[in-house]
Amino acid sequence: MSEAAGPKRAPGRTGSPIRLRHRTVHGYRRAFRMAGKGDAVLLIHGIGASSDTWSDVMPDLARNYRVIAPDLLGHGESEKPRADYSLPAYANGMRDLLGVLGIERATLIGHSLGGAVAMQFAYQFPERCERLVLVGTGGIGRQVTPLLRAASLPGAQFLLQGLRLPTMRRQFEMAVKVLQRLGNGLGVDAPDLLRVVDALPDAHARNAFIRTLRAVVDWRGQVGTMLDRCYLAQGMPTMLLWGGRDQVVPALHAGLGHVSMPGSRLEIFENSGHFPFRSEPDRFLEVVRDFIATTEPAAYSAEQWRQMLRTRRPALDGSRTGDSPVTPSVRVLRPAQ
Repeated sequence: MSEAAGPKRAPGRTGSPIRLRHRTVHGYRRAFRMAGKGDAVLLIHGIGASSDTWSDVMPDLARNYRVIAPDLLGHGESEKPRADYSLPAYANGMRDLLGVLGIERATLIGHSLGGAVAMQFAYQFPERCERLVLVGTGGIGRQVTPLLRAASLPGAQFLLQGLRLPTMRRQFEMAVKVLQRLGNGLGVDAPDLLRVVDALPDAHARNAFIRTLRAVVDWRGQVGTMLDRCYLAQGMPTMLLWGGRDQVVPALHAGLGHVSMPGSRLEIFENSGHFPFRSEPDRFLEVVRDFIATTEPAAYSAEQWRQMLRTRRPALDGSRTGDSPVTPSVRVLRPAQ
């Protein structure tokens, strides 16, 4: 295992640079950003993105918490080998990175694919997860934008390569502007989706993207969901945070996840799309801070876990620790007047 300082920095809104670091784990070089002191918060980005996607909120979170934002394997500045890009493999990678950094437990904040990784982490390693914040998360319903379904088809590598050509790029940018002028929901997220294409500069990056996508999406939509295991969320403080105009993972998944996860909290940013932490960072920070401050870290009980697995329903006493269950809550957050 080795550590080296990377050349890139994420200034964020506060102007405080957050250094990109590297560790070699299982022979693969993994990049991550880390800042702050206190209780650990792990930020897990979505498919095609990197730790830089959190640059608008990470410096502010680091004022109160020890924040770790990795580049998932196959993304950003991490290596892009021919490897396992499944959700369980990503969850293992998060556990191992935390272990290398000497962090036993953390609150996980996952966006899109990163939300599915966070849920998988909580399922595989419940004793190491304190809370879950799922932002426009995958892994709940089958529906997903046709763009991702198309990208899972054979030959998608060549399509992604073609989108980087100057002529195709200009046409794509024009289409984005049209969608935005028409007020189409996809126009809200189009600039961020364009950044995903920009983050795939070579064949290694594109192949890793396709391998990751095909592990979770096919031409019919998301391959699997965590709904069959959502009863295990009992006693795990969980918040689902969604943009009301999300066209990548429809906001109806938010309600489905909310009713399936005992005691969860639901926050809807009515005018945001798939990236609410980018479109409304201050509001996002306020909600996340409030959630962490008003919830106690989950306390894992092996006996309660066995009871839930055997009965396939939440523990009768309402939590893993015998405390009263958390009352579900829903808030629709509109822009300030």
